[in-house]
Amino acid sequence: MNPASQGPVPDFLQRFEAGSTGILYWEQLERLWTLLRDRADGGWYVYAVGDTVPVEPVSAEDFRRFIDEVDTLLRQDHDEDYCGIVYVDDREAPEFVKIFDPNNLGSSCGSSGLRVLPGWVLSRVPPVDLQAAMPPTGSRRRWWQRLFGGAK
Repeated sequence: MNPASQGPVPDFLQRFEAGSTGILYWEQLERLWTLLRDRADGGWYVYAVGDTVPVEPVSAEDFRRFIDEVDTLLRQDHDEDYCGIVYVDDREAPEFVKIFDPNNLGSSCGSSGLRVLPGWVLSRVPPVDLQAAMPPTGSRRRWWQRLFGGAK
């Protein structure tokens, strides 16, 4: 099938804002990693939010290495019986994965009214700078301005 006949491909921000499914259990995370390793074809972008936005996908070898390393980090730093800090667009055919940093969780579900960005995003489409695209809320800017006397 011709990809053009399927309509426009959602861009990074559309995919980021789209609904995703939480990976609640470590066994589900193992299954996701297996699927991703099997799909490591050099077509994945690995974006560390807050770092330079990658302009090229990583190699299949680097993608698999990232999965191994982030799995180790998550299991060490998120010392819980459950996972709950990885979200995926489709558990059976993943194309977009958000991985929250266990040391910067805040309220990743957004229930506090503050958005916590993920630590890493795995994507089939080129990423954009999330920190620039999703500035703090107006109330947070006003708080900052009151604190340091910026423009009101």
